[in-house]
Amino acid sequence: MIQARSGPEGTTGGAKVLAILLLAYIFNFIDRQIIGILAVPIKADLGLTDSQLGLMGGLAFALFYTGLGIPIAWLADRKSRVSIIAISVAVWSAFTAVCGLAQNFWHLFLARMGVGVGEAGGVAPSYSLIADYFPPDRRARALAIFSFGIPIGSALGIFFGGWIATNVDWRSAFIIVGLLGLPIALLVKLGLKDPIRGGFDAGRGAGDAAPPFLTVFKTLAVKPSFWLLSFGAASGSILGYGLIFWLPSFFARSFGLELAEVSWFYGSIVLIGGVIGTWLGGWLGDRVGKGNPGGYALIPAVCFLLAAPAYAAGLFAPSLFTGWFLFLVPQMLGLAWLGPIIAAVQHIVPPNMRATASASFLFINNLIGIGFGTWFVGRMSDNMKAAYGEESLRYSILYTLGFYLLSSALYFLASRTLKRDWYRAEA
Repeated sequence: MIQARSGPEGTTGGAKVLAILLLAYIFNFIDRQIIGILAVPIKADLGLTDSQLGLMGGLAFALFYTGLGIPIAWLADRKSRVSIIAISVAVWSAFTAVCGLAQNFWHLFLARMGVGVGEAGGVAPSYSLIADYFPPDRRARALAIFSFGIPIGSALGIFFGGWIATNVDWRSAFIIVGLLGLPIALLVKLGLKDPIRGGFDAGRGAGDAAPPFLTVFKTLAVKPSFWLLSFGAASGSILGYGLIFWLPSFFARSFGLELAEVSWFYGSIVLIGGVIGTWLGGWLGDRVGKGNPGGYALIPAVCFLLAAPAYAAGLFAPSLFTGWFLFLVPQMLGLAWLGPIIAAVQHIVPPNMRATASASFLFINNLIGIGFGTWFVGRMSDNMKAAYGEESLRYSILYTLGFYLLSSALYFLASRTLKRDWYRAEA
């Protein structure tokens, strides 16, 4: 783990802060993504369609996750980010446990909305906190390490969700992982403290009071980079969230794997490929972006361009052994954007706007990515059943790969505007 250099008062202990926030983020994604591995037994038990599963896995979560993210982040730019994160962890963990009590589609839909309410306050304040513990030339790597929570949490959700569901039932899986997250809220509250805002960013409004939301919006509105980065991330997330939810079902239907086999097969792909790709993206972002801010967007542009054909090859792999490697490569490439893009968003606004700017970025990314992506793949699968039968999910995922190409194009455009927007903030 990287170390924070000596900096302003209140910014020591960066490694400890990063470790605690990473642990919270791991549980964030365990609770968020466990529903993907449990989709098969949930569908059988509650008699749901693929479209209903997509709504429950995407829109139910995204509605409050995105809607509350901006006002909570606005509050985080003014109040204790640590307290907000701790409360958020407790809320999303409790509602994850409640998911295990659901008796029908609407019970589970509402419980997932509650998970979204909790997770709305976890990520953007964490981005802002990390940016105040690490200097600019190390932020992409620090944010990449924090983003390890995505592949690690997703993989653990797949591993343990599949194991518990196989050996007990899907309801117990929700209850157990939800209750395990509650002590993390206490660890966040007692183990972290808020440093001076912008202490590592001399001349960029360090310690200034947070401005009104309208001022933040006006600042972002005139920066093409913000919109290109946000919609580039959203396009990639349509496929990213769609895949993490639907690939377990695809492996069960098209590869003939049992639930326990899916959990190990896909969980290992997510863990290994995700961690390598996330770290590599952050490392490259700090190296390339130091001399050329446009490099922060160019790296994920290239990665998404390569990931689309790699996923297509994996969908038609002739064997499980070959398929494992073919899915590993695009899994790695598909998460390389996290460190560089999140770091870029931190740099195009002053420190006292970072939480709100991050939440605005996440609003676009997640409303489209989670809210639309998971449902879209399921809806296409339902519509293609007449033509492809049990293979409809394979072709639904195949046609959705075009969103990676769109994301790549938007990031290429962002690489041409980032330098101007980056230094305009510093001015």
